[in-house]
Amino acid sequence: MNIKAMFSLKYINFLWYIQRWSLRLLMSLWILPSSPVWSQTVEPIPPSCRPAIAPEQKQYIVGYGSLMEDESRHRTAPKSGEAYPILLKGYRRGWFIAGPKIGFGANFLGVKQDSNQKINAVIYEVLEPTEIAATDRREGGYCRELVPLNSLILLKSDLPQPDGQIWIYSLNHSPSKISPPSPQFPIVQSYVDIFLSGCLEQAERFSLPDFPQQCVETTTGWSSDWVNDRLYPRRPFLYQPRAGQIDRLLDRLLPQYFRQIKIE
Repeated sequence: MNIKAMFSLKYINFLWYIQRWSLRLLMSLWILPSSPVWSQTVEPIPPSCRPAIAPEQKQYIVGYGSLMEDESRHRTAPKSGEAYPILLKGYRRGWFIAGPKIGFGANFLGVKQDSNQKINAVIYEVLEPTEIAATDRREGGYCRELVPLNSLILLKSDLPQPDGQIWIYSLNHSPSKISPPSPQFPIVQSYVDIFLSGCLEQAERFSLPDFPQQCVETTTGWSSDWVNDRLYPRRPFLYQPRAGQIDRLLDRLLPQYFRQIKIE
């Protein structure tokens, strides 16, 4: 490999690194209470949104968005148990929350209670109490609330039944915060990739071929306010190995939106 080619490869890898972490940085700036952006973007959550855990009980978290993906989840809870697929009754998932208000905005997934709805998701055990606190910081704009055990349906009969406190991060404490995608706060493909990569991981790991489709179909609020912020969007497979699977899924299920995505 000549020097010019080596330089080009290093430059491409550098750009990939920047793109890979840009959304993570955006999310962290938005969710960390200590950030100066926080007070200008999200109203403070009430103390009731961070209830004390019962240390004598096992602790579980239901993930329905970025927490479904292994890499994303392990960044916050590296010691957590394996995530496995569930159906959660009584909740609606959607593109509900805009942030941050400063800089380049995006719209993120959230859930709210809805007795007529159900979503597919994952559940995992949190083995260290500090990782509950870390997830609280990560999900700073959401309220951590208990989920009744009878709201969960395991999607494989041989999976372990949760036995302890089950938490989900919702928007039920502040319905006024719900904000659909818009030109200022669009759906961003890099976040969609994280979400659907987690769905595809579950499908492959537990032989659930319809799981990714259910992820799309039980998510509300899909919109033409959607931008493709991938690095090298015309050759996304270079840095998003699941790009082909994700794009085929979206083109099949959401052609009216997917074919209008703008490259950013």
